[in-house]
Amino acid sequence: MASVVPVKEKKLMDGKLGELPSWILMRDFTPKGIAGAFQRGYYRYYNKYVNVKKGGVAGISMVLAAFMFFNYCCCYKELKHKRLRKYH
Repeated sequence: MASVVPVKEKKLMDGKLGELPSWILMRDFTPKGIAGAFQRGYYRYYNKYVNVKKGGVAGISMVLAAFMFFNYCCCYKELKHKRLRKYH
């Protein structure tokens, strides 16, 4: 028998593709809900990569890679302009 779990309580990867619109509409998009989502993500990241007995460089390197990608996206317009300039 299939278990009956409400769509609101399912994780994103546990649902079917047809349930995706209703799952998205069930999310909390208030400022408090968005702040709570960021807080849960931060604690999940911290407990998985930073707060461990034998830590490595994985946690710090992911933060640095994300920062570099974000900085590249912000500066892409200027970098593209410099790339296409001809020097005679």
